[in-house]
Amino acid sequence: MSVRKISFAVGEYYHVYNRGNSKQEIFHDRQDYERFVGLLYVCNDNQKLRIKSILGEKGFFETEKEKPIISIGAYCLMPNHFHLLITPSEDGDVSLFMQKVSTAYVMYYNKKYSRTGSLFEGKFKSKHASSDEYLKYLFSYIHLNPVGLIDPHWKKIGIQDKNKALEYLSLYHYSSYLDYSLSERKEGKILNRSAFPDYFPEKSLFNKEIFDWISYVPTLQGLAL
Repeated sequence: MSVRKISFAVGEYYHVYNRGNSKQEIFHDRQDYERFVGLLYVCNDNQKLRIKSILGEKGFFETEKEKPIISIGAYCLMPNHFHLLITPSEDGDVSLFMQKVSTAYVMYYNKKYSRTGSLFEGKFKSKHASSDEYLKYLFSYIHLNPVGLIDPHWKKIGIQDKNKALEYLSLYHYSSYLDYSLSERKEGKILNRSAFPDYFPEKSLFNKEIFDWISYVPTLQGLAL
C-alpha cells in the first residue's frame, strides 16, 4: 500500500482534489452534483453516516453535526473532477473525511448508473498552501474553474467578454462562489470561513479579486494545478 507523502497539520491549509478514472465524468446531472455537495456537509462529522436516514427524515442541510472533521473554505465541482480548500480541525482526520465522501458518492453513483468498481483516479491529491499569497490565490483559482466550461482556452488567450464569464459563474450552483459573491443559501453551511484568513470581509472585495484575476490572465499561467 502506498503511503501519502503529505501530512495534514492543524492550523495549515490544503488544496485537495481528485478526478474520475481516465478523466471520465463523475457528475452527469443536477442530482449528481447536489448529492456530492450534500455529502460535503453531512460527511464532515465524526459520527457514523446514515444517508438513508438523513434523506428520509430531514435532508442533508437540516442534519445536526457533533464535531466537524475539517473546515472547508472553498469548493468547486466540475464534470470530471472536484476541488476543496480545507484545514483540519483539532484531531481531525482529512483522509477519513475524504474516504467518507468518496465512499458514499461511489455507492450512490454505482447504484444509479448500474456499474461496479472504482470511480475516482486513485487516492485524492493534496497540496499544502505554504504561503499567504498562495492561499489567497486558491480562493480565486478554485472558484474560476467553471469558466473553462464555456471557454476552454481562457487561461492562455484571455477572456474578451468578462461580463459573460462573471454571469456564468453567478449561475453556477456547484461551487462556493455564490456564498462569497452574491447571497446566503443553505449550501453555505458547508463552509467555515472563520477558520481561514478573512481576505474578503465584504462581498465587493471578493468580486474585485475575481475580476482582477480574470483581467490579468498571464499571472495565472504556470500556477494552474
